[in-house]
Amino acid sequence: MNPDPKISAEAAEVAAEAMRHLWWLRDAGVREVSTAPPAALDAAPAGAGDPLRAIRADLGDCTRCKLHGGRTNIVFGVGDPAAQLMFVGEGPGADEDQQGEPFVGRAGQLLTKMIEAMGFARSDVYIANVVKCRPPANRDPEPDEIEACEPFLKSQIAAIRPRVIVALGRFAVQTLLHDTTPISRQRGKWREYEGVKLMPTFHPAYLLRSPAEKKPAWEDLQLVMKEFGKSPSQR
Repeated sequence: MNPDPKISAEAAEVAAEAMRHLWWLRDAGVREVSTAPPAALDAAPAGAGDPLRAIRADLGDCTRCKLHGGRTNIVFGVGDPAAQLMFVGEGPGADEDQQGEPFVGRAGQLLTKMIEAMGFARSDVYIANVVKCRPPANRDPEPDEIEACEPFLKSQIAAIRPRVIVALGRFAVQTLLHDTTPISRQRGKWREYEGVKLMPTFHPAYLLRSPAEKKPAWEDLQLVMKEFGKSPSQR
């Protein structure tokens, strides 16, 4: 029996798309791809595009570093899977660990206000963290923990292909740029991450502790707004 040409063409396109997906996973640094059953895919965030669902499935019930022992939920990421603007933070706190969503506590509320002040809705952007599990007592993530999680962050960025990344705080900046220069000297200056414009600025949690730094952080965000053709008067 001769195969249906239409079905054969569709199968070829599916295979080609699968290969393209594997290539960008490779380029993003992912070295292993899970063969998890469909139930694992059902755990992916609602509304995520197929590439993000695949990354979440590959992450699975992660035990790649010691942070897994104290977590309640993996905090993968949230937002528009085709966002032009992406925010990258450090790691989940207590509220995020409980809810499984990044930036939902006090710092998250401030970040939402910052996003809205820029003329975006929270649902317009994508938000993720360097590490996906809460460090104990909100301590800084350690190098081995960052190393274990970094491929998944890189894969998220490769899948979303944002126009601009806002790196929030020291660990986001140092992880993406591999540059240990203090954030106070990096903020407000355009950098580049694999062809994507990147703006380093202060983390919202730091701004809550140091309100005087909100003004320079807002100046950083205004540079991002300018990149998108927005101005403070259009807020």
